[in-house]
Amino acid sequence: MTQPSSKPAHDDAELATRAAWLYYEASLTQAEISTELRVPPAKVQRLIARALRDGLVRILIEGDMAGCITLERELIARHGLDFCRVVPALPGANLFSGLGRAAASYLHGVFEKRQHRIVGIGHGRTLAAAVEHLPRIDCPDLTVVSVLGGVPRRVGANPFDVVHALAEKTGAAAYFLPVPFYANDEGDRAVLLRQRGVSETLRIAEEASLFVLGVGEVREAAYLCESGMILPEEIARAQRDGAIAEAFGTFYDRDGKPVATDLHHRVIAVAPEAMRGRDVLAVAGGAEKAAAIRAMLKTSLPTALITDEMTARLLIAQPKTREAAD
Repeated sequence: MTQPSSKPAHDDAELATRAAWLYYEASLTQAEISTELRVPPAKVQRLIARALRDGLVRILIEGDMAGCITLERELIARHGLDFCRVVPALPGANLFSGLGRAAASYLHGVFEKRQHRIVGIGHGRTLAAAVEHLPRIDCPDLTVVSVLGGVPRRVGANPFDVVHALAEKTGAAAYFLPVPFYANDEGDRAVLLRQRGVSETLRIAEEASLFVLGVGEVREAAYLCESGMILPEEIARAQRDGAIAEAFGTFYDRDGKPVATDLHHRVIAVAPEAMRGRDVLAVAGGAEKAAAIRAMLKTSLPTALITDEMTARLLIAQPKTREAAD
């Protein structure tokens, strides 16, 4: 007869901490961690999930990153955020992976607490990395919905792919917009919005209590141009009109004000104002995006921010955008 294990609980906590450190800091695969810790591969995933659930990962990070915590507190105070996580600058670290892991931790926490019934998801490489690093968690009552149309699959971060992967990892119901992110013109947009399922999906997206978005910079090398949804000359016109940031297909100037551009008449996405008063997590980093992230913060739409250490320092170097609420 198998006897119940008498292994102390603190030993399991230590093992979970070791597994999390090897995964997040040493970048070992779960198979390599299984060999290193001499535990079955299936247990490695449970240990990493426990480390996230019990806050062990956060404790380890905060203990060694006082500078990042100071930046987080300053950004919260300056921009009236409810939450901020600054990913440390590590030699050779992959920015998308680091931001994605932090976003995955955030999402895992809110999913585990059942804080939101409907979650609206954007697109981009950072959000794709977040879903990739998200441990599996059973959320049968959750609905995840794409808040914007699709982009060519060659980009590898299509909204369809991001939402599908998130639904697969959580068991959530998934809704997609089966139309392009940008229509060719206003007439085509009107036709597409009348298609079966499009208006219904947008209605569901507008009911989301949490939105997760990336922030795009306005330049030819940006994601939207790489995706083929916007032509270089269209980006150039938006720049001339003062656009410096893009989120959910809306372009903003350096003061966080929407720019007057015909692109807004062609976009198929949830309107930014539908997000106001909800939880809005912005996940973005990189020094080249600092101006765009600053502009996005000035919109007062994001309530939470995940960024990297270098970008955070650039944001702190600027004057305050708004005071935190009393």
